[in-house]
Amino acid sequence: MSPISVLSSFKLTSSSEALEAAARWAKEQALAYASVSDPVGPWYEAALPGRQAFCMRDVAHMSAGAAVLGLGAHTKNMLQKFAENISESKDWCTFWEITKDGLPCPDDYTSDDDFWYNLPANFDVVDCCYRQYLWSGDLDYLNDERFLAFYERSLNDYVRRWDRDGDGIPDHVKGEGRRGIASYVEDSLTPRVGGDLVAAQYGAYAAYSAIASLRGEYDKAAHYMALAERLQRRFDAEWWSEAEQRFSAAILQDGRYHTDYYLSAHYMPVYFGLISSGEKRRLAVQDIIRNGVSNVEEMSHLADIYYAAGEKEAAYQSILTLCDEGTERREYPEVSYSVIGNMVTGLLGVRPYADQQLIEIAPQLPDEVDWVRAEGIAMLNNKLLVEVRDGRITVTNQQGPVIHVRIGDKRVSLAEREAFSV
Repeated sequence: MSPISVLSSFKLTSSSEALEAAARWAKEQALAYASVSDPVGPWYEAALPGRQAFCMRDVAHMSAGAAVLGLGAHTKNMLQKFAENISESKDWCTFWEITKDGLPCPDDYTSDDDFWYNLPANFDVVDCCYRQYLWSGDLDYLNDERFLAFYERSLNDYVRRWDRDGDGIPDHVKGEGRRGIASYVEDSLTPRVGGDLVAAQYGAYAAYSAIASLRGEYDKAAHYMALAERLQRRFDAEWWSEAEQRFSAAILQDGRYHTDYYLSAHYMPVYFGLISSGEKRRLAVQDIIRNGVSNVEEMSHLADIYYAAGEKEAAYQSILTLCDEGTERREYPEVSYSVIGNMVTGLLGVRPYADQQLIEIAPQLPDEVDWVRAEGIAMLNNKLLVEVRDGRITVTNQQGPVIHVRIGDKRVSLAEREAFSV
């Protein structure tokens, strides 16, 4: 990596020594992967360590942790590189993985006719771009022609090219090898469609609907929201197995539904909010808790899912497990970034909405943690301090313009260096 150190003012202290130690390790590990002096521009490693590269799936998931640490410009640069390289010659895919030199990673790419690609990826990046706008308020995510072209190509040309059976969902044809894998699960099952592919497509439609609305394109916003809702209804009606009391994970090449637990194909529908029924969502989360994951990449998603479902104890334990010295491959970049992101968005419950200049705070501290204080949280154009102690929440606008903060039914505006407690 670059000899130039990338710094962050983020710091977390707590009544829990284990949580403090986890935060120190995760921050140091994450920043060690960030660089500002390579040909590609500002970036952080988001792939197998040693490849000196960043991958679409990893960047999309790591972006919240990067934002907390003040690495929003790094994420934006990498997302722009993905957007710039979408092309008809690659059937509206982009480069799955890009090196520090700005080139397609040779481990994954031979030519435009022969490269590794997981079909959820375009959709994952569209969803990520919207989330990065909400976090940063950077209008390029709404207006930059590179991003707009990527959104449109991904939700139209890309879908048409890879949808071979006319149902509106991309699919994989066995025999095509590594080019167009239908899930983030990379094994010998080779399904036609994975549940995580449907979930990511739903997330992208909903995200682009919101982007179009922010641009004043209300007809377009309604169109993409209708597509999202249609996909959600179909998933609920066609993928649910009453006998198994779970959603199917995939559609196999012969058209049969695969109901065995199938890792990201089961947890991504929760991650992207695809599941509309509260009871089915509860069952899906319990299924994930019961069956677990197979590696740290998958484990790094668990806290996101558990916090979203209100499973604060399971979420906290997953954070500590990720940071444990005994956890195999904890140095995988996605781990440290996921930990930092979930400490802020889950444990402290801090969520930004740039379109309203608003920050919501709804903490989920586990029973064993008495208090947590995080300072230097980079969000919008501000640095924030958030402390949860003795049943009270305190937020301070350490640096930056006026922001609006909502905690429960209380809403206040905070100028620089102003604080509010409730």
